[in-house]
Amino acid sequence: PFKLGHKTLAVNLSDLAAMGAVPRWATLSLSLPGIDEHWLRRFSEGFFALADDNGVELIGGDTTRGPLNLCLTIMGEVPRGKALRRDGAQVGDDIWVSGKLGQAALGLAFLQGQFKFYGEVRDACLQALHQPQPRVALGLALRGIANSAIDISDGLLADLGHILERSHVGAEVDVESLPIVDDGVEKDVALQYALAGGDDYELCFTAPESQRDVLNALAEQLKFPLTRIGFIRAEAGCVVRDTFGEKMKIEKAGYDHFA
Repeated sequence: PFKLGHKTLAVNLSDLAAMGAVPRWATLSLSLPGIDEHWLRRFSEGFFALADDNGVELIGGDTTRGPLNLCLTIMGEVPRGKALRRDGAQVGDDIWVSGKLGQAALGLAFLQGQFKFYGEVRDACLQALHQPQPRVALGLALRGIANSAIDISDGLLADLGHILERSHVGAEVDVESLPIVDDGVEKDVALQYALAGGDDYELCFTAPESQRDVLNALAEQLKFPLTRIGFIRAEAGCVVRDTFGEKMKIEKAGYDHFA
C-alpha cells in the first residue's frame, strides 16, 4: 500500500510535469471493501510523502464502501502562454527523453514470470514500476526551451505519436541512442520494452538544436540523464532506424486503452 500510495500520485504528477505546471492541489475518492487501518496508514504514508515533496495539498474527496477503487484529480498552475503542449513540435527539433526507458515494463514482466533477472537490475526495474519519480523539476525547467512535451505512460512510440499527430509532423528515432536497461537483459528485449513498454512516466520532448548545450547542462543539474534520440521531420509518421540505418518494422507502439 505504501508503493500504491506513491504511484497513485506519481502518475498524476507526471501529467503536470509534461505541461510545465507547478503542482498545487488534489482530490482523492476511495472505494474500499472494508476498514483496514494498516492498509490505509501505509497508503497514506506513500501518498503524503510524495505530496509533501512536491507541495501538493489534499483538499477534498470522498470515501465509500465497494470494490477497491482510487480516483485522483490533481491541479496545478502555469503562467499564461507558458504551458508545454503536444502541438508545438517543429521540423528540425531534436527529440529527447529523460531517464531510462523500459524498466517499469520489464519489472512487470518479471513479476509475471516472463523473465528472470537478478540483483541491481531487478531492483531498479521493480522500483521504476512501483515508485516512478515524476519529473516535475524538469517540466518546469523546460518552459521556454522545449517546443512540445508529453509523459511516457503508454510507451515511447505511442506517446511520441500523440505529439506528431497534434503537431502535424513526423519523426525519425535512432534505436541505438535509446537509454535502455543494459545489463541482465538481452538487448533486443530491452529495446522492445523501451519502445513500447509503457509505465515509464519519463518525459519525451522536442527542442531546437540550439538548445543542446542548455539541455546537457540541465541534465547535470538535475542529476538524471536527458538523451537525444532522434529528430522531427516534415513527413508524417515515425520511422525507427536500426544500427545500420535501416527502417525497423514495429509490431506494437504501446498500450492501447481501447484495444
